[in-house]
Amino acid sequence: MKICIVAEGCYPYVVGGVSSWIHSMIKAFPDYQFIILAIVANRSCRGKFVYELPENVSEVYELYLEDFDWQGGEVKHLKLGMREREALRSLLLNRNVEWETLFELFSKKRFSLNALLMGQDFLEAARDCYRLRYPQVVFSDFLWTMRSIYLPLFLTLQAELPRADLYHCVATGYAGVLGSMAKLRYGCGLLISEHGIYTREREEELIRAKWVEGIYKNIWIEQFRKMSYLAYGQADVVTSLYEHARELQLELGCPPEKTVVTPNGIDVSRFAGLCRPAQMEETMIHVGAVLRVTPIKDVKTLLRAFAYAVETVPNLKLWIMGPTDEDEEYARECFALVEQSGIPNVVFTGRVNVTEYIGGMDMTVLTSISEGQPLTILESYAAKKPVIATDVGNCRGLIYGEGDSFGEAGILTHIMNAEEIAAAITELALHPKKREQMGENGYRRLMSKYRIEDMRENYRKIYWKFEDIQC
Repeated sequence: MKICIVAEGCYPYVVGGVSSWIHSMIKAFPDYQFIILAIVANRSCRGKFVYELPENVSEVYELYLEDFDWQGGEVKHLKLGMREREALRSLLLNRNVEWETLFELFSKKRFSLNALLMGQDFLEAARDCYRLRYPQVVFSDFLWTMRSIYLPLFLTLQAELPRADLYHCVATGYAGVLGSMAKLRYGCGLLISEHGIYTREREEELIRAKWVEGIYKNIWIEQFRKMSYLAYGQADVVTSLYEHARELQLELGCPPEKTVVTPNGIDVSRFAGLCRPAQMEETMIHVGAVLRVTPIKDVKTLLRAFAYAVETVPNLKLWIMGPTDEDEEYARECFALVEQSGIPNVVFTGRVNVTEYIGGMDMTVLTSISEGQPLTILESYAAKKPVIATDVGNCRGLIYGEGDSFGEAGILTHIMNAEEIAAAITELALHPKKREQMGENGYRRLMSKYRIEDMRENYRKIYWKFEDIQC
């Protein structure tokens, strides 16, 4: 069977998280052939892979959401038929969107997107939307915003779709649009796997965003909702990592009979026989943070919390393990915070093999403002280390359990609460027996249902459902 993995903004360009999951999934099924359809920002990302692709990956296609109009010989006038104009209007008004007509339009006609976005048909559809729903804003601002919203979607609709027996989209959004197009074009299977709930994550980002204001936040949110609704409707199976995530999918319109909970899983054998590395002093209490130094991981709050904790427990040492080049400006701000505040005993290791360090940790910390079901927590449990984590995604379930009796495997905190996180670090630092017991609890919880073997078996059963499809 040939499977096309559709991923947005992650594999194979970024390490950790969803990328690690995709990489392990491909390696877990060597008998299947995989194609990667990667959605990235622009052509500056082209071919910049940070993973060595497994042998069963045959091709990589790239879609650029901030691309130029590469059609050449721009068409100055584009005239849509009546059916096509109505489909475009249904899209902008979000009323019974005629996706099949739109898919057909973009697959059969080769035209400049400038000709469409600057043309009369788009203008009329935008004007109708404006009159019916947003007459309180300036029309020229509204029109240019609508063009910026629809450009990445239209680039997606023009994308080259490799033929595959199954499209496995690791999100809804633009990935889900590609999967839905492929299903209608080729008659292939469509599987959606959400690690975080894509629509909710985009909503959270837009609410905090400074580049968009007022009603335009709502218009962007509606755009992501309509794409997710399309993907849920076309999908044969929709997976999530934990029960509350499945409930959010149902709220967003996913039919319940399509949903399946498939927890993450890690290779526990990688963490067998770990010990404290030579560079880690026995006299120190070592705190590990496995993360990308980016705003969503809220490293600044972690640093402030550590600064408070080290005032009470001076022999604390913080190891921040992960790349610092994904948001270089933010990383520089974090380095400056350490230096200007005089925070002692902080080490930024950069990208490392976690197994070479985690055996020496006494605890790990995750201060993210958004997560799904973090692999770093499972990796900590594999090394029998307790975890301090913010109450996002499935962190609560991983730390306190969901229907099991293994006990607490760490401490949960509120997001962006440096004092609370500091108190948790101090609590575990001062009570070694508690740390040890929590580490054991986490290990038992991991072994009960979060091993790579469990995840592989869950997806093997799902993949089997599609093996008879030949595209």
